[in-house]
Amino acid sequence: MTAETAERMEDAIVRAAETTAAQVRTARGNISTVIFGQQSVIDRALITVLSGGHALLVGLPGLAKTKLVETMGTVLGLDARRIQFTPDLMPSDILGSEVLEEAAGGRRAFRFVKGPVFAQLLMADEINRASPRTQSALLQSMQEHHVTVAGETYELPRPFHVLATQNPLEQEGTYPLPEAQLDRFLMQIDVDYPDIEAERKILFDTTGSEESRPKQALTAEDLMAAQRLVRRLPAGESVVEAILQLVRSARPGAAKGELSGAIAWGPGPRASQALMLAVRARALLDGRLAPSIDDVVALAEPVLKHRMALSFSARADGLTVEKTIAALVKPIG
Repeated sequence: MTAETAERMEDAIVRAAETTAAQVRTARGNISTVIFGQQSVIDRALITVLSGGHALLVGLPGLAKTKLVETMGTVLGLDARRIQFTPDLMPSDILGSEVLEEAAGGRRAFRFVKGPVFAQLLMADEINRASPRTQSALLQSMQEHHVTVAGETYELPRPFHVLATQNPLEQEGTYPLPEAQLDRFLMQIDVDYPDIEAERKILFDTTGSEESRPKQALTAEDLMAAQRLVRRLPAGESVVEAILQLVRSARPGAAKGELSGAIAWGPGPRASQALMLAVRARALLDGRLAPSIDDVVALAEPVLKHRMALSFSARADGLTVEKTIAALVKPIG
């Protein structure tokens, strides 16, 4: 490759990044006209989708988690569906099942009827209310983007993203997500109460004669182009080293000082991959062509907190995962 060709390719990437960044910022603005006071949640949800991953939305009922997913489906031009997880939900209720049909000539054959998982944006509402058997039905689809029923493999639509919700307080009648499934979520997004000005907007917008409606800003093809662009954005050596240092320091025996022995289990290489994609997506969302150390610091908690746990003694001393990550981030910040 000649220097001239390389320069032309670099110019093409820059132009594509500028165009895509403008589209993504428009999408963010359109979502914000419907979802008030949750800008950080909106940004992290968009970063997750731009990274090609899945997110776990953790928050109390009534904080617009369901509405956020519905709004994102409209704004991003995706086929969005919702599954309400309950203890009696079966894997076939998610994946689909085979039904026996009889043709006009009397011939019988099985036909596969697709379940709600065959969507581009799937909301798994209160995912921890379903049994482990049903939760595991999402594992293959989340990781491999296809499902297998009766020995036949069926490809899922592209793009495919799962945004699952979970109530952090109510634990009666729930089944905690296993570590293997938690690791398949690119990040955990905590949804908190809105401030007073945002809640004032919510009151006027949702109790009046007309409610704000989201407008489409992207198509599925635009989103997939943006996802491909995210993977092409360059990451400097300092950013790569910061990601490696942070993730490796969050593993048992790696932390030093007061945190020594505090971590029971920590993140694997999938966390490094998630953080690398997420910082690139955050840079694109801000209109930048390369991520920085600040992006690593900003996304460390949502990417790592569901991928690690503290020892009993650390928890007895009042240490939390959030405080631990904040301490691990200090040397690179």
